[in-house]
Amino acid sequence: HVQLVESGGGSVQTGGSLTLSCAVSGLPHSSYCLGWFRQAPGKEREGVAALDRDGTTSYADSLKGRFTISRDNAKRTVYLQMTGLQPEDSGLYYCAAVPNPVRCSDRWFDFAYHGQGTQVTVS
Repeated sequence: HVQLVESGGGSVQTGGSLTLSCAVSGLPHSSYCLGWFRQAPGKEREGVAALDRDGTTSYADSLKGRFTISRDNAKRTVYLQMTGLQPEDSGLYYCAAVPNPVRCSDRWFDFAYHGQGTQVTVS
């Protein structure tokens, strides 16, 4: 049974930082691509960052330099460090995983497993 559980969301002031966590269970830890996505009210879900099996990372162009995706293999957890947060960064943040993809996509619908999300509010 594959399960992804996000945590770490909350309310923060403009310019602040948050680190989100995604605990993954039910998948061999080095076998999947993990992506972070976000969705603001009235907007489509968009890709934020992705981490491939070999450690390769990718980011939405607008977020490069502010967000960092990383993985702790021992804890089977993937993190999203967010700095310099702006009100437009507010939304529901989801992690998603897909085992052994041809490539690590930035499209949420390419991912087989999704968490329930954690809310980030910047004001």
